[in-house]
Amino acid sequence: MPQQVQGVVAPGKNEPVRVETIVIPDPGPGEAVVKIQACGVCHTDLHYKQGGINDEFPFLLGHEAAGVVESVGEGVTDVAPGDFVILNWRAVCGQCRACLRGRPWYCFDTHNAKQKMTLLDGTALSPALGIGAFAEKTLVASGQCTKVDPEVSPAVAGLLGCGVMAGIGAAINTGQVGRGDSVAVIGCGGVGDAAVAGARLAGAAKIIAVDIDDRKLETAQKMGATHTVNSRSTDPVEAIRALTDGNGADVVIEAVGRPETYEQAFYARDLAGTVVLVGVPTPDMKLELPLLDVFGRGGSLKSSWYGDCLPSRDFPMLVDLHQQGRLDLAAFVTETIGLGDIEQAFARMHDGDVLRSVVVF
Repeated sequence: MPQQVQGVVAPGKNEPVRVETIVIPDPGPGEAVVKIQACGVCHTDLHYKQGGINDEFPFLLGHEAAGVVESVGEGVTDVAPGDFVILNWRAVCGQCRACLRGRPWYCFDTHNAKQKMTLLDGTALSPALGIGAFAEKTLVASGQCTKVDPEVSPAVAGLLGCGVMAGIGAAINTGQVGRGDSVAVIGCGGVGDAAVAGARLAGAAKIIAVDIDDRKLETAQKMGATHTVNSRSTDPVEAIRALTDGNGADVVIEAVGRPETYEQAFYARDLAGTVVLVGVPTPDMKLELPLLDVFGRGGSLKSSWYGDCLPSRDFPMLVDLHQQGRLDLAAFVTETIGLGDIEQAFARMHDGDVLRSVVVF
């Protein structure tokens, strides 16, 4: 029968979030109910609250989560009650043209739970990225559950569900950083720092972190940056070229999502180098570049959505690397908080005071 749990709801555009009683239905065919153990506070949740994604209020926020499968619906065979899972928002269908061509990370028909979670009065909730994990339990499509080693800390594992995966994947999957490459990362928040960590994992020889905040640059060094550039006081294009024998970096990852920083990334790459856009722009932003420069410089201009990840492949691998001591996921956790502390966590995130606040249940 349906369950009542506590969850964090954004009732309207820019209104303070509040803890409400949420009704979770029994899982239907292809669905699973997951008991949440930890969920990171991601900038995307703030975008939802601000109305920057869409206007389908009220939202049940939270999506960067890990927990234990409590129950499954008819036909579910990939997970079972008791499995420890990381939730993902790209549950591949296996049938679309991208999946059938062996490129499931580009799946064009990802799916979510078909039933709606509601407030007590029956008001349907829109779960953030189809997950809604700022709640004691949530309902998802079973394909959104990726089993990993249950020995890993939930507060650490959940971060792979969004931001950390996006950054690491931008470097390894999209940018295809290789041994000995030079890499520049513009924007050193959670995603940018994850891109730094990903470049380090891939064996990059030089990793240049660029930001306007010295605190963030210091953190990026701890994640593996070999050089830092404060672009508030220094031209980042000139600095990156100076650090790469005048050539520019082999791969430049733009983790801000603004036309100005994208243009910097474009001109800071080597000829035939690669630019990866992982920062999320707003719908009104426009980019203007001389087409001759796009043609003449060659190389690749790529966008990275969710780090081009395949959760079933990437999540267990990255958890394994963390447990081997080769990827310090715990370094991304600035603080652990309670369900009632999310509004304050948004403020700290906006001010750049935290890398990640993580709600622990």
